[in-house]
Amino acid sequence: MSAPGLNPERWRQLWRAVMPAPPPGVWFSQLGMFYAEPHRHYHNQRHIADCLAEFDRLKTLAGDPVAVELALWFHDVIYDPHAANNEVRSADLAVEWLHGAKAPAKLMDSVAALILATQHHDVTLHPDAPLMVDVDLSILGRPPEQFWEYERQIRAEYYWVEPSAFAAGRAAILERFLARPRIYQTEQAFKNWEQPARANLKASIQKMRAI
Repeated sequence: MSAPGLNPERWRQLWRAVMPAPPPGVWFSQLGMFYAEPHRHYHNQRHIADCLAEFDRLKTLAGDPVAVELALWFHDVIYDPHAANNEVRSADLAVEWLHGAKAPAKLMDSVAALILATQHHDVTLHPDAPLMVDVDLSILGRPPEQFWEYERQIRAEYYWVEPSAFAAGRAAILERFLARPRIYQTEQAFKNWEQPARANLKASIQKMRAI
C-alpha cells in the first residue's frame, strides 16, 4: 500500500474556515515533523491521511466539521509509546496553536474535547465525539490485510516489550473492544465496520493468546 502524507492544500483550506489569514507555513512543517518521527510505525502521516479520508465519507454526520477535522489533524501529534498522556499533550498543543491564532474559545474547547475523546474512546465528551472515535478506530474494521499490517505496526512501536507480555497486554486491550455492545457508535460506521472489526479482533486475540 502507498503511504500518503499530509496535504498542505487541505490544511490551508481548513485553516481558512477558522481564520481569514493563512496559518504560518511553519505550523504545517511542524505537524509533518511530529508525524514523521522515526519511532512512529502506525501513528504517522499515513494514519492522519487515512482518518481524514474516512472523515470525508462521514462528514455529513458532524455537527461541527471544522472542529472534528482540526482534532483529527492534531489528535496524535504528540506520540510517545512510553507515555500515558499523549492525548492530553496533543490537545494542549492544539489549543496553544489555536490560541496563538486567536481562534474562538468555543472552537478551542471543542478541538480539545474531541482529541481527549480518543484517549479512552469516551463518546460523552462532545456531541461529535462518537464520530471522532469511530474514525480513529476505523482501522479495526478494515480488510484483513490492512488490519494485520496495523497490528504489525503497533508491535513495532512497542518493540521493547517482551513478546509474551506484549501479547497478553494487546489481547486484553482488544478483548475490551470486543466486549462492547457495539464498537462503532454512528450508524454508518457501525454498518461499514462493526462485523469486519469483530472478526479481525477475534483473529488477533486468538493469535495473541497462543503466544
